[in-house]
Amino acid sequence: MADKTDKCVVRNSAYKRGGLNKRERHNERKNADYQNDDIIKERADYNVHFKRCTEIGDDKDSGYAKAFDKMLAAGVISTRGIPKENPNIVDELVFDVNTDYFERGGGYEYAKSFFEEAYRCAVQLIGGEQYVLSAVMHADERNKLLSEQFGRDIYHYHLHVVYIPVVDKEIYFRKDNKDPELAGKLREVIKQVSHSKKWPRLKQLDENGEPVRNAKGKAVLVNAYSLLQDQFFQHMRDAGFLGFERGERGSTAEHLTVVEYKTQQEKKRAAEYTAVVEAKQEAAAALDVTIAGKVQAAAELDEQTAKKKKQLDDLKDKTAVVKQEAATFAEIEAIPKKTLGGNFQLTPADWKKVSGLAKEGVKSRSIIAGLKKRIADFISKVTGLEKKLKHYEGVGISDTMQFYNAKQGAPIRLAATVADIMRNPPEQAQQRPAPQRNKTQGMEM
Repeated sequence: MADKTDKCVVRNSAYKRGGLNKRERHNERKNADYQNDDIIKERADYNVHFKRCTEIGDDKDSGYAKAFDKMLAAGVISTRGIPKENPNIVDELVFDVNTDYFERGGGYEYAKSFFEEAYRCAVQLIGGEQYVLSAVMHADERNKLLSEQFGRDIYHYHLHVVYIPVVDKEIYFRKDNKDPELAGKLREVIKQVSHSKKWPRLKQLDENGEPVRNAKGKAVLVNAYSLLQDQFFQHMRDAGFLGFERGERGSTAEHLTVVEYKTQQEKKRAAEYTAVVEAKQEAAAALDVTIAGKVQAAAELDEQTAKKKKQLDDLKDKTAVVKQEAATFAEIEAIPKKTLGGNFQLTPADWKKVSGLAKEGVKSRSIIAGLKKRIADFISKVTGLEKKLKHYEGVGISDTMQFYNAKQGAPIRLAATVADIMRNPPEQAQQRPAPQRNKTQGMEM
C-alpha cells in the first residue's frame, strides 16, 4: 500500500443533556463492556487526563451535566436567551493525527506531549479552562491494521475535550426603565451558553483570504468551526510539532460527530483490508491453478482416468478441510494478547472459546474410539454375511418361484398342505393314506 499523508484533524460535536451520560461513560471509561472491541480495558491506566470532571454521575444524570448545573447555579454561565426545550448545552472537540505519525515520533510519550499542547490550543479556542468539563487522551484503543502489519500492539492516540460553549452576551437596560438615565445603557455582560453563537456561519475564504463564491456569485457560508483545522495546525506548528499536514478546509471531515468519524475510519480500514485479502486470494488462486495442473497431468499419465478423478475430488475435499483447520489454528494462535511484561492474556470470551475447543477435543477421543469399535463390528458382520452368501451360491431359484406362485394362486390350499406336512414328516407320510379333506378345503374363499 502507498504511504499515507499524516494529517492533523480536529472535530467539534454538540450534545443535548440527554446525550451526556453516554458520552461521559465512553470518555471516562465507565462501561463494563464496549461494542468497540479495539478498546483494551487493561490499558485504561495509560489514558491521560489533562482535566478531570470532579462531579460524579449516576444512571439518571452524568457528572458532565451536574458540573454544568453547578456552574449555572454559581452564575459562571447563563442560559438566558437560549431555547428552553432540549437545547445543545455541551460541545466536544476531538483532536487526532494518523497513528503512524506517533509511532515514528516516539509512541506513547510523544503522544502525551503532543496532546498536552493540543489541550492548550483547545483552551484558547474555548475561551478559558474554566469552561472545560473534561479533557482526556485515550491510549487504550488498538489499531488493528498497523498491529497486524508490524506484528505488535500499536495504539491509536487521540484527545477528547468536553466543554461548555459560551459567548459574551450584552444585556441592556430597557428603554422604558424607571430611571431615564439608565435607559438603553449596558447593564451587564453574561457568559451565555450557545452552540450556534459560539460557532456561527461565516464566509468561507480562499487561500488569498478572499470570500469563496458560488455560481450565482453569493458568498459561501461555512460553520466557524470549519476553520479549526487552520487554527489547530498553526498552533501545533508554532509549538514545534512538525511532519503533518492540516485537514482539508471546508470539508465535512472537520465537523463530523465522533460516531460518524469512527464509521468513516472503519470504512477506510475495511477498504485496506479488502485490498490485502484480494491480493492474497489472487495468490491463492494462482497456487490452486498450479496444483490443479500438476494433478491433471498426473491423471493423464494414468490409464485409470475415473479412479484418478475420484482421487482428485478426495484431494479437494481434504484440502478444504486442511484450509479450514489452518484458519482455525491461526485464529486460535492469534487469541492470546501479549502484555508489556511479555506474558500472554486472554479475555473471558477468548478463554471460553479456547476451553470449549479443548473440551471438544477431549470428548472427540472417546467418540472416535467408539466409532472405531463400531466400524470393526460392522466389518465383522459383513464378513459373516459374505460367508453365508457363499453357502447359497449356485442354488437355483426355480423351486422358490414355484412356491411363491403357489402361494399367490392358492394360499389356503398351500397353507393346508404345509400344515399337513408339518404334522406328518415325509418318512411317515409315505406309510399313511392321504387325509380326508372337507368339501371346502382347497377352494378359494
